[in-house]
Amino acid sequence: MPAEPLPTSAEAVEATRWRLDIAYDGTAFSGWATQPGLRTVQGELERWTAQVLRLPEPVQLTVAGRTDAGVHARGQVAHVDLPVAVDTSRLQRRLERVLDEDLQVLRVSRAPEGFDARFSALWRRYVYRVWDEQSTRDPLLRGHITRIRGVLDVAATNHAARMLLGLHDFAPFCKPRDGATTIRTLTGLHAERTADGIVEFTVTADAFCHSMVRSLMGAMTTVGTGRKDQAWLAEVMGSPKRHNGVLVMPAKGLCLEEVRYPADDRLAERANLSRAVRTLPETSEEAR
Repeated sequence: MPAEPLPTSAEAVEATRWRLDIAYDGTAFSGWATQPGLRTVQGELERWTAQVLRLPEPVQLTVAGRTDAGVHARGQVAHVDLPVAVDTSRLQRRLERVLDEDLQVLRVSRAPEGFDARFSALWRRYVYRVWDEQSTRDPLLRGHITRIRGVLDVAATNHAARMLLGLHDFAPFCKPRDGATTIRTLTGLHAERTADGIVEFTVTADAFCHSMVRSLMGAMTTVGTGRKDQAWLAEVMGSPKRHNGVLVMPAKGLCLEEVRYPADDRLAERANLSRAVRTLPETSEEAR
């Protein structure tokens, strides 16, 4: 028996916001954001969502964190406003059937009042995975771990990482974008070696600017392998613009693991706060 069709545009209702929890292997994607002629996560999701719902117009997703080409995600979150009634379990099953195996919608749910996938987020947590010369290298994981030279001193790395925590202008670690602030609050940066020798860097912040995580990893591995010291890191942090000495690490080692949101009754408040332009305490008493 053929599957019962989802509601069509003829059954249009007032637009309702839906939350999508998403996972993907970024290897074959040209990043999250739609780009003409390229395969992207946003492009695939918007195209197939519109098709399975039989919508005459494209849909538009808003994402918690845009990932670059080659970056993976286990805990990506997006929202979409749909002008039709939606059976969430059936929509999820339809998307499972049409999406390629490197992209999965893990859950579709009605978004609470005030939810914004991008601006309501409290923080994003990424993990960057590295093999050094002490690691056991499993070839099946090569698409998700970056190989570095030398041996990474985890204790020295974590000692240096403490310099970066808190509210700072992370311009030395970001690719500049017109009109975008580079002030962020880094709440966590920690390295740990697993039983098989993989070094996992866990990085948490309220938000990240373009290439910030991979640049932080470039600085951390440079210090952790002894090629530079903490005085160099302090010099980098003092730069008013992107520092040429900071390596942007390969994308394949990076994975967005989790996006955290406040309680439902604080979602709108958090979104309004996030939209405010960040400033440093030296320039504004209200910054925090």
